[in-house]
Amino acid sequence: MRLTTIRLAVFDCDGTLVDSQANICRAMEAAFQQSALDPPPRADTRRIVGLSLVEAMRVLRPGADHHRLAADYKQAFQRLRADGGLDDEPLFEGIVDVIERLADDGWKLGVATGKSDRGLAHVLAHHGLERYFATLQTADRHPSKPDPAMLHAAMAETGAMPHMTAMIGDTSFDMAMARAAGTRAVGVAWGYHAAAELIGAGADMVADHARDLPALLA
Repeated sequence: MRLTTIRLAVFDCDGTLVDSQANICRAMEAAFQQSALDPPPRADTRRIVGLSLVEAMRVLRPGADHHRLAADYKQAFQRLRADGGLDDEPLFEGIVDVIERLADDGWKLGVATGKSDRGLAHVLAHHGLERYFATLQTADRHPSKPDPAMLHAAMAETGAMPHMTAMIGDTSFDMAMARAAGTRAVGVAWGYHAAAELIGAGADMVADHARDLPALLA
């Protein structure tokens, strides 16, 4: 019997696949206003993208009721979506080509994100990408990054080993998660943390453009 080696590429969503910062900032501001708190600067909000909501709120406002703020954020996001107050979350340039090329080359693909199941499903359906991903890991079922639980689950679901798995993301949380899981850590320079931060958090390499990813992964 010929043994096959499974290669798994796991993508972060916000800041890696899609540019969602405008909607995240808008919902964050609404959540803080709901609790009569001054909203954080948008630069601070962009820095917590990728964390689960409770952890994000703990970073943004240490002394607040983090669970309440997280619930307010969810409600604000859903209300903005229902009222048409959200922008489209566009894919970053070249992402579709990369996904198609990796799939054609035999890679299994996954997502590990701080989004909810509902939020991730909406993004993938909106862009017609659902069929490409064999494993989807979200904040609904796992502790926040950089805990490696999402990557452990993705590898278990696909049969991939850590040395044949790459975590692709735009934040230091993604890189630290990859290190904790024993996978390769591939940073992207078009997201919400600087390349130097990604390297400092353990990135093996940083892609300047999506078109660079297949060669780096190879």
